[in-house]
Amino acid sequence: MPMDYEQRFRAVVDGVRDEGNYRVFADLKREAGRFPHAVNFRDGEEHPVVIWCSNDYLGMGQNPAAIDAAAEAARTYGVGSGGTRNISGTTHLLVELEKELADLHRKEAALMFTSGFVSNDATISTVAKMLPGCIIFSDSMNHASMIDGVRRSGMEKHIFRHNDPDHLEELLAAAPADAPKLIVFESVYSMDGDVSPIGKFCDLAEKYGALTYLDEVHAVGLYGETGGGISERDGVAHRVDIIEGTLAKAFGVMGGYVTASASLIDAIRLTASGFIFTTSVAPPITAAAIANLKHVRAHNELRIRHQERAATLKKRLADAGLPVMPSETHIVPVFVGDPVRCKAATDMLLEQHGIYIQPINYPTVPKGTERLRITPTPLHTDALMDDLVLALTSVWKHLELEIAA
Repeated sequence: MPMDYEQRFRAVVDGVRDEGNYRVFADLKREAGRFPHAVNFRDGEEHPVVIWCSNDYLGMGQNPAAIDAAAEAARTYGVGSGGTRNISGTTHLLVELEKELADLHRKEAALMFTSGFVSNDATISTVAKMLPGCIIFSDSMNHASMIDGVRRSGMEKHIFRHNDPDHLEELLAAAPADAPKLIVFESVYSMDGDVSPIGKFCDLAEKYGALTYLDEVHAVGLYGETGGGISERDGVAHRVDIIEGTLAKAFGVMGGYVTASASLIDAIRLTASGFIFTTSVAPPITAAAIANLKHVRAHNELRIRHQERAATLKKRLADAGLPVMPSETHIVPVFVGDPVRCKAATDMLLEQHGIYIQPINYPTVPKGTERLRITPTPLHTDALMDDLVLALTSVWKHLELEIAA
């Protein structure tokens, strides 16, 4: 008897729903010039909401200079790139953008991809494949895109405990001394907001002859004097072999990239299928990215204000007795610990208080650690924070979640 395919698909969906992890996308209309305010289309009506969970960390998605640059690029170049760079050539704007990105991280060269997921997956797998017998050492909390890249490489891998240099050294010391090695880790981990010991990992890489691959997607634009990320802030960018980042978060647009030596970038350009066979980023997006990259690099006061907003919100939530999880960065996680009540909390916030925060459930975080992930920006005012704290307190009491006395 042939398989009932539709029944199988429904069973998968029902299983996710039964676990309390079924996800519903909020139908939002962000309004340029009014972020973090937006409109939620729900039940056939429009409802005003305040966004508290965007990865547009600095509100650069509405930067007037970027909007003007995108419009002008559309008029000048058109709205599409015409295909892959191998077939259609490279839009000159991409050449300019890659120079800016290389300079941001003080590397010789950069290469743009269509997303941060693709840049991680393609680069990690490609670099490892170019090194016969390569052994990959990957942090246990690395992003899914990095995990996919490690798997797709087909190379031997070892997982070290999260942010644990001692465990990493144990694994490196046990590996053959002459084997090529690649250490893969992030700077800011976006669900807990903790930071990796980049300098210590670089020490180990130098001691054991390994390359280092650093994902800075949740840190570029936000840390360092010019927004180069945690590696710039800590003065270790020059010690990291490959720095990967995104334009979709602090820079407010889209696209991922890697920066490294000219020879390494050239090798990736020539061999990575995730680059070769993908249509390149469109001119309007590229032009907007250049405008925002230059703006964010030149305005350190944005980073100062961003950190102040995050610290202020953490204190206000803690003072209200809400379970703010420890975080040394701009990420503000509030612990729930149950998928059903996590979803119920965000539904109540949206429907009763006009506050949009997505529930963070498995598989994004381990089961039992479900949370709200709040990301204040320089545009979230004290008044908006007051509204958020009052709303969260009300929801917590209604759902009988823990509030400190």
